Amino acid sequence: MAIKATIYKAQLQISDMDRHVYGEHSLTIARHPSETDERMMQRVLAFAMHLPADDLRGRLEFSKGLSDVDEPELWQRDLTGEVVHWIELGQPDERRIRQACGRAERVTVISYASSTAVWWSGIENKLSRLPKLSVWQVPADQSQALAALAERGMQLQISIQDRTAYVSTEKGSAEITPHCLRQSEG
Repeated sequence: MAIKATIYKAQLQISDMDRHVYGEHSLTIARHPSETDERMMQRVLAFAMHLPADDLRGRLEFSKGLSDVDEPELWQRDLTGEVVHWIELGQPDERRIRQACGRAERVTVISYASSTAVWWSGIENKLSRLPKLSVWQVPADQSQALAALAERGMQLQISIQDRTAYVSTEKGSAEITPHCLRQSEG
């Protein structure tokens, strides 16, 4: 019998001073049995840091992620089903990134492992002609501090200023400053 996903609930209060995006969001997160707290919390952080200012071009949503290899971790799709923004976590291979760039207007990859430099140096030149692609690195120690805040029921206050996210809960806080490895041209 297959192990089912564990359901987490998160109440986010987002104040993104960089992009002037503010609001409260209730998230239901299905955590795949093989997913770690760290990866799940990176999905929540990606949601907060890439949430569009309005829903005119569709909402940012969690996809089936690990349960469906043809979908990213998060995506924003317009009313016609076209992918506006594809957000991938981890260290996907070159082929997957190219496919994402062929399907979406924008692609963001967020790596949070200590091996990011090795992974990126191996594929950076192969992806140099993808104008839609942005790649970010979350330092591993910051990612682990964020993971320590995970609970089945979370109330997170996320303030973003100067591309640094300050995440706090009753359990503690974490400061996350992603480093840009590659910025899209658009």
